[in-house]
This record gives sequence, structure tokens and C-alpha cells, in this order.
Amino acid sequence: MKSFIEPNELARDSRFIRQDNVAATILSTLPDDVDAVVEALERLDPMIEKGVRGTEAEPLYEEYGPGFALVTLNEPLDPTSPSAGTRLALRMHGIFVGELQALEGAGRSLWDFPDAPWEFKMNMARQCWDETRHVQIYEKLLEHVGGYAGMFPESTFLFECACSDDPALRVAGVNRGLEGLACDVFRDMIRYAEAIGDETMRQAVDYVLADELTHVRFGSDWVKEFTKGDPERYEKAQEFRRKVDKQFSFGGARSEREDAAIPIAWEDRREAGFTEQELDELREITADGPSRDTMREAARQLRERHHARRAASAERASA
Repeated sequence: MKSFIEPNELARDSRFIRQDNVAATILSTLPDDVDAVVEALERLDPMIEKGVRGTEAEPLYEEYGPGFALVTLNEPLDPTSPSAGTRLALRMHGIFVGELQALEGAGRSLWDFPDAPWEFKMNMARQCWDETRHVQIYEKLLEHVGGYAGMFPESTFLFECACSDDPALRVAGVNRGLEGLACDVFRDMIRYAEAIGDETMRQAVDYVLADELTHVRFGSDWVKEFTKGDPERYEKAQEFRRKVDKQFSFGGARSEREDAAIPIAWEDRREAGFTEQELDELREITADGPSRDTMREAARQLRERHHARRAASAERASA
């Protein structure tokens, strides 16, 4: 079996449509400027449209244009919103494919580093077992909220963080960065489940969150072990983790800011073994990016431009 496979080599059946992840990653690089956000999303419009065709995200694109990502990523889940059901299914589907890629990432770590210590291999095998359960749980939760596997496009954004050829960086990015992200997202999902009185969702997500804390601890232990006596390699691992945290801040949507769509789960992260210095870094890393007001205004302008293009195209076709 091949080692160090590329994200585009992940096997999927015909239910899944692969989406380029640039639209999500670019949000972490944008300034708090409406024109800059609009220009960036307009540039990506053809790619975004191509990625949603044939999925349940297509109606969102038709309604909002390329700015639909701003609506889905940068607004908190609100049970009173008319689009609450769609956005909940979109979030749940994103977690489902994320767990699928987390399983693949842990499996790759087990295979890609044959000379790693036996204890590391056992931890990765344990994580594979956990991620397998998580995939099953979230597929059932997706069905629970009226969704199904493959209803939205899949980005390999998460698996790309599992592609380092250094095991220290691998666990720093996956177990410290992405499993830390899971702490934030799952705590937010628990709050949402409590708000709508969905005990099935609350209990299932809380069950998965307990595993994520263990996976973060795996990362904490093995980053230290792999970089023992090598401060330069340790700093490279930390920098890789910071890069992952920055990308998954979604331009401040996941942060400590008052307008964050997904607040940082500070207590869960402390329980998982994050140090206060690392949490201070996370505050700084995720604080930058467009505000929610900027995103809303950019989404409004993108929607207007999208509908104007559609109207002009229809007029030309009827002429």
C-alpha cells in the first residue's frame, strides 16, 4: 500500500462530490474590509459554483451566490432562523466527512511511520477505532436532522493537515490542531442541542467530545516525545499547529471575539492538556479577520451581484 498519499487520492463512492477547499482557506487570510472580501469571493465564483452543482448546497448558491459560504461559516447556528434546518444539516455533514478524514488521517499515521514506537502505533490504532465510531455516530446524527451522506460537497481541507512526512508535525497538526478544533465545534453543538431540547444530539456529541480530549492528549504526549532534545524540531511542530489553527479560524468565525460563530472551548482545551501559553497564542491567532458585520455586508453585495448576473443572463437568452 502506498505511503504518504495526497488528499485527492482519498477513495470515495459516487455519493460524494469533491470540492476545492480554497474558498474556506482564503477566509483566514482576508482583512476586515468589505471590498477585499467581495473581490476574493467574486474571483472564486466559478470554482464555488462548480463545487456545489448536484448537491443540496446548490440552492444556497442560487440564493446567495458565492457569498453563501459567508452565511454558512460565519453566522452562529440559530434555531429560530428560517434556514436553521439546512445550516444544521450542513454543519453535521461537515463534521461527518471530517470524522471520515480523521479516521483516514489516523490510519495513515499508523502506516506512514513504520519505525515509530509501538506505543505510538497503539495510540493511532485506538484513534482509528474511535474515529470509526464517530463516523457512524455522525452519519446517524446527520440522518437524525434530516440529512444524508453526500448531500453537500466534501472538501479535503482536514486531511491536508495529516500530510506532513514528519510524525511530530503530523500529530501537532491533527491531534493538537484539528482535535482542538473539534473541542470547539462539539461544545457549540452541545449548546445548540440543549437550546432546542434535542437530548439525542446532546448526548451523542458529548460522548464523541470525550474521545477528542483523549486524542488531543495523544498529540501532546507524542509531540514532546518525537521532539525530545530537539528544540528546533519542537518549534517546527508548534508552528505547524499554529498554521492549522489559523486556517481553521475561518477568518475569526472560530475565535474568542464577541461576534464569533463558534466560540473557543477554553475549559475543554485545558482538560485536554493545552497550556495557558498555547491558549494565549490561540486567542491571538484566531482574533484577526473580517468581522461579522463585514461578512454580512460582503454577503449582501455578493448576493445582489449574483442576482443581477442571473437576470442579465436570462434577458440575453430571451432576446
